[in-house]
Amino acid sequence: MSEEISPKAAEGQQVPQQLQVDDSTLEPMYTNFCRVTGTPEEVILDFGLNTEPFGRSQTKIKLNQRMVCNFYTAKRLLMALSVAVQRHEKAFGILETDVNKRLKNPEAQG
Repeated sequence: MSEEISPKAAEGQQVPQQLQVDDSTLEPMYTNFCRVTGTPEEVILDFGLNTEPFGRSQTKIKLNQRMVCNFYTAKRLLMALSVAVQRHEKAFGILETDVNKRLKNPEAQG
């Protein structure tokens, strides 16, 4: 079972009792692509698998899941993800999101 991260706990605020969840029908999915769109009332997150993540994909990215939430929930999600990434980086080091910066010596490889 995964640990739930409360944004209020991260800010040192008192946290109400945790809600119980039923994850018996949960279907895990891997994604390496996310598109964020929305309306004035909602945030829409589309998830999929990009089979060519290191360049311009020649094929369409098939979207597998869509999450729609209001902006309050989106902000709580943003804070919870921020806390999770901060914990990970504290334990394992900074996550560099620019692939070119992660390469040790890109000029020597070409």
